[in-house]
Amino acid sequence: MSYDNMSTIVARASQVAGIAARHTEEAEAARRLSPQVVHAVRDAGFARHFVPVAHGGTAGGFSELTSAVFVVGQGCTSAAWAASLSAYAGRYAAFLPAEGQAEIWADGPDTMVAAALMPSGRAERVAGGWRLSGEWKYISGVHFADWALACAAVPDGQSVDGQSVDGRPEVRYFAVPKADFTITDSWFSVGMRGTGSDTLVLSDVHVPEHRTLARSAVHAGRAPASDARCHIVPMYAVNSLPFAAPLVGAVRGAMTAWVERTASRVDRRGRAVSEMPSTQISLARSAAEVDAAELLVRRTAAVADGTETPPEGEAAVRGARDLALAVELLVSAVGRVFRTSGTSGQSATDPVQRFWRDVNSAASHVALSFESTGAAYGAWALSGAGRTKPV
Repeated sequence: MSYDNMSTIVARASQVAGIAARHTEEAEAARRLSPQVVHAVRDAGFARHFVPVAHGGTAGGFSELTSAVFVVGQGCTSAAWAASLSAYAGRYAAFLPAEGQAEIWADGPDTMVAAALMPSGRAERVAGGWRLSGEWKYISGVHFADWALACAAVPDGQSVDGQSVDGRPEVRYFAVPKADFTITDSWFSVGMRGTGSDTLVLSDVHVPEHRTLARSAVHAGRAPASDARCHIVPMYAVNSLPFAAPLVGAVRGAMTAWVERTASRVDRRGRAVSEMPSTQISLARSAAEVDAAELLVRRTAAVADGTETPPEGEAAVRGARDLALAVELLVSAVGRVFRTSGTSGQSATDPVQRFWRDVNSAASHVALSFESTGAAYGAWALSGAGRTKPV
């Protein structure tokens, strides 16, 4: 596949949004994205966005990807989630040894990768590598993944580096091809149905040494064969960008659908609902909340790109706080839009209720909890280090 120099992932995202919007009911019913949407995501360049240039990828920026995910989210939250996570999973794969990278992208940079980021299963060192077994739940995009990165803790004494991390067993990612894993149908969620986040299953799968990497390398930003910004930025700068960005687009999609329907609504007395001050104020407040959330998300992406630098010491705690607060604002905004939709907004075919379900479901992700991210920021701000500068 070729891309002309004038084309960007952001420009191509609008086509993905349109295709995804036309297949939302299919995705809801099947509990996974349609092949047409998956192909559109792949063809738009999401999978290759963070792939090293050496393998034909873009090694692109976080801000550009975030903008593209916003656009896709206006058509379908699940499609935006898939686009976002497929890009970030490719970024994790860039931390594999050179031989492992060559194997992942042997057929080109558009290989789709799904990532199981939370440790599970059982890893055991064997001759030439590892034996991996177990189940990993809630793996978005696993149905259309060519490869999966399964996360597991390494037993004491079997660490590749010969040491644990902070006194705990080392955690590693293991890359396994589609032929080596099966999928259990387990995704029956009230929202984000189209993500197909079913369970990844491995049974005594052999993973050679060159297809495994330490999670600590990703956290520290130590890619072995690339000096691109996206491969050397520490994880705290990226935070939960993959999960927050789709929701900005989703709420904008809900507001667009709501405005289109509200323009023709009348109340029981025949008055135009759109001319009522209460309706106008509700829209204004939700629009302001989305704008504020977008600014917070964009600022985090700018920090990850290195185009904005937080005060010293604050970088490690501000981004996660900002993204969690942004999601709280988005939940508030879409909730208000849904409540003012009236009885007609409860229809199973109405896009507002789908966006509302999606945003509330995704907001429950552990990485987006303000309780934990806010506590980390508060602890820093109240510490001696945090009080050295205005907060």
